[in-house]
This record gives sequence, structure tokens and C-alpha cells, in this order.
Amino acid sequence: MRIDSHQHYWKPERGDYGWMSPSDPVLYRNYLPADLRASLDQHNIGKTVVVQAAPTMAETDFLLDLAATDDSIAGVVGWLDMEDEHFPATLERYRKIPKFVGIRPMLQDLPNDRWILQPSVISALRTLADRDVAFDFLTHPRHLPFVLEALDAVPGLRAVIDHISKPGIRTGRLDPWREWIAKVAEKPNVYCKLSGMITEADHKSWSVDDLRPYVEHVTLCFGFDRLMFGSDWPVCLLAGSYDRVIGAVDEILAPQLNEETERQVFGENAARFYQLEAAAR
Repeated sequence: MRIDSHQHYWKPERGDYGWMSPSDPVLYRNYLPADLRASLDQHNIGKTVVVQAAPTMAETDFLLDLAATDDSIAGVVGWLDMEDEHFPATLERYRKIPKFVGIRPMLQDLPNDRWILQPSVISALRTLADRDVAFDFLTHPRHLPFVLEALDAVPGLRAVIDHISKPGIRTGRLDPWREWIAKVAEKPNVYCKLSGMITEADHKSWSVDDLRPYVEHVTLCFGFDRLMFGSDWPVCLLAGSYDRVIGAVDEILAPQLNEETERQVFGENAARFYQLEAAAR
């Protein structure tokens, strides 16, 4: 089965998407499963992992409600308050809900780049590791040194880097991202999503060649057994269609893809990382 490991659904009228502006004609509208169905069918994507886009438990509940009624959603990566002293009990409650597969704080939006290293947050990460719950890192390259410290402090954490950590694709900048992401890849329990790249490029004029050195680098660092395709739909629509996103990844990886590696990147790795079969029960 082909799996999109990273996409979003939202309803702006819910009121907790602080990063979204009514002046944005592309993103400021409802995006729900029916809006994505044709693209999934076109590319034989059988399941998706839907990821939080607002830092609230109301967002987590909203996505889990959608997942309960839509078979295309294999898992939900939600948001929980990692600084709350009751985090372990809250996590335990959500773990019992079908299709809840992990959590993601929105590190890229927080004023403190070292937020992940706070004692309360490290304690929450240890709880996640102890209970084998997945964790998504939403970061820019400047966060990666602190990500490494957190991974050293919690070596058992099952983690994934979203959007290859948003390197400077628009300007063609590779360093220091190239060095830091390679260090992260040395952690065998950390995966990487081939997602969110075209919105880090020039929205109007990007080409596959703009993405190529970044995709090739993470492929070399993580290997095909720890990479997973994600569309980042509908955010990707700022720079291109679902078809262009998946086409770009296909084109770059084509020289190295065979039946096995294609299965890994476009499904098997996401299913294993998020434990999707167990989550459905």
C-alpha cells in the first residue's frame, strides 16, 4: 500500500491556526478528506498520516474525529502540552484512541530555539520513548543542534524529521544544514520525511533540480529504509499541485528506485515508523 506520511486537514473557522491569515486565498479555506480524494486516487495512495497544524488539543480531537469516519486516514499526529505536569496521563488517554500515532510540537514557531531542551520537555520525551510513541520534529536547520542534544538525552525516542528540516532551498544554501542533518541521521531511530520542500523553494519558479541536492543528501544519510514520502498538502499548494510534489520526488529518486526501495519510501517505512496496523485497532 502507498502511504502519504504527511498531510493536513483544517477548518479555519475553528480559530486556532494562528499562523494562517484570512488574506491568504490559497490556505485560508476548509481542506477536508473529500478535497484530497482525487489526488490520492490518481497516485494510488491508499492511506495518509494527517498531522496537526495548530498547537491545541482541540486540533488533535478534530483530526481524530475525522479519522474515525474516514478510512483513508491511517494515523493522526496530534499536539499535546509537553510542559504540562499531567502529560503522562494525557498521553495515556490518547494512546487508547484508534489511529492516534504520535505528537508534534511546532518547534519552528516557538520563540525559544532551545525549547526542546527544557527539563519538562525532556521528561515528556522520555515518557514518549518509554511508551514507544512517535515524535515529529518540525524544525529549521538552526534547531538541529538542539535536536541532537535532545536525542542524546533520550536515545530511545522514535523520531522523524519533517520536511528535511526546511533547508534554504530558495537560496541554494546547503550549509550548515548538510552537516547537521548528517549528524542527526547517525541516530538509527530517527527517520526523515521527503516533504515540505517545494514551499522552501521559490514558489513561482522552482524546478526539480533545485530540490535535487537536498534529496540526494538525505537519501545518502538516512538510506531508503528511513525515508518516507509526504506531500505536505495543502501547504504545498502555495508552490505546486499534489501531482508536482510526488512527481518531483519520483524524478529525483528514479535512478535509485527499484521495486523494494519504492515500496519503502512510498509506504512501508511510514507504516513501520508510525505502527499503522496497530494504530487502526
